[in-house]
Amino acid sequence: MSHEDGSAPTVLVVDDEERAADTYASVLDAEYDARTAYGGEAALERLAATEVDAVLLDRRMPELSGDDVLAAIQRRGIDCRVAMVTAVNPDFDIVELGIDDYMVKPVGKEALRETVDRLLALETYDERQRELSSLKIKRNVLEIEKPNAALSNSEEFARLGARIEELEAEIADMAAELDVPDRR
Repeated sequence: MSHEDGSAPTVLVVDDEERAADTYASVLDAEYDARTAYGGEAALERLAATEVDAVLLDRRMPELSGDDVLAAIQRRGIDCRVAMVTAVNPDFDIVELGIDDYMVKPVGKEALRETVDRLLALETYDERQRELSSLKIKRNVLEIEKPNAALSNSEEFARLGARIEELEAEIADMAAELDVPDRR
């Protein structure tokens, strides 16, 4: 997966244990622009200086916890996907967290890659959903405002319908792929 300009998506790995952060980054570095931050403050500095597509965030860190970093990401309106990758077993409080995934350490290489792939796919899914919604609104407006004869003779309206069908199929495929596998 890459950006439209061909550059690799940027993934920020945040963990106060440098070895863990470096290990995760090295696993991801072949496919992504993987960067590290060794703690919450360092993460916020990185996020202020660099556009990031996904964040793998340790929850329990001294000084500034993963929950605090997550709150700052949301407050600042930073547009990225976030997965907690932590030794803290989940409790019902995760329902209220603005995260896209939650993984309990230890995390294997394949699970880590799959999680980042899914985070980035979620962003694409959301973009396609927005485009589909916009196109359907335009189609509805035209159907209300234009006579049927004008609609059936319009190449633009036909292209619009074809693009809507294409997006609906693409979104259905993506939804099936995004179904989270059982990690046990």
